[in-house]
Amino acid sequence: MTQPQIAVDKVSHVYRPPRGRPVLALEDVSLDVQPREFLALLGPSGCGKSTLLYLIGGFLPVERGAIAVNGEPVKAPGPDRGIVFQHFALFPWKTVRDNILYGLERQSMPKAERLERAQQFIDLVGLTGFEDSYPSQLSGGMKQRTALARTLAFDPSILLMDEPFGALDAQTRHLMQAELLGIWQRTPKTVIFVTHDVQEAVYLADRVAVMSARPGRIKTIVDTKFDKNDAGVFKSKGFVDKVDELWNLVRDEAIKAERHK
Repeated sequence: MTQPQIAVDKVSHVYRPPRGRPVLALEDVSLDVQPREFLALLGPSGCGKSTLLYLIGGFLPVERGAIAVNGEPVKAPGPDRGIVFQHFALFPWKTVRDNILYGLERQSMPKAERLERAQQFIDLVGLTGFEDSYPSQLSGGMKQRTALARTLAFDPSILLMDEPFGALDAQTRHLMQAELLGIWQRTPKTVIFVTHDVQEAVYLADRVAVMSARPGRIKTIVDTKFDKNDAGVFKSKGFVDKVDELWNLVRDEAIKAERHK
């Protein structure tokens, strides 16, 4: 095995709300992610999936344990890690093009190169013709395409995705899943994808890390490699069986989470 691109080693994290008692969100989590791997984090609500993603992104401090990216400890956010949120996080006063240009401007890239690069990613995510539209003029799927293009434009080697399709309707969600898979297959990126949708995890990921009810631990990791380009993959016996296997694992944890509320 090559050195993992992302190594999470015995990480625990305590969430300290402004009021109320501290909550142990993650406990003794260890996880290796290989270069170019697509890994899904799956588990019941409140199990610490997003917390783990933000720790890898450097948005939260690592208090216990260690996280390394390419052998270097994570201490802060960096351009090697791009994050896509569920609720788009676009600037409402900026057009599609200007939202995508924002990150490139902060990299001090020459203007002509910035514009060319922004257009390249607008075309990649299927937004050609909407360059001058504002977020209020876009559908949910188009907003998420813009957010994805903005993150891809500064070329991070790692994509961290926090339920990015959770706010979309079922049809748009499926289109965006296929779009993401196509982009991942064309670009050499490592993806960590947080979801509570079992079918989405099985369809998108090479492996699925199932997390336990809080405090979140890695319960098991399941191999989910299928031919993603097969139009009938959702109906194949192997796919359906894998969804059932993972659903049973997640359901057990969801029941435990409900009992401890």
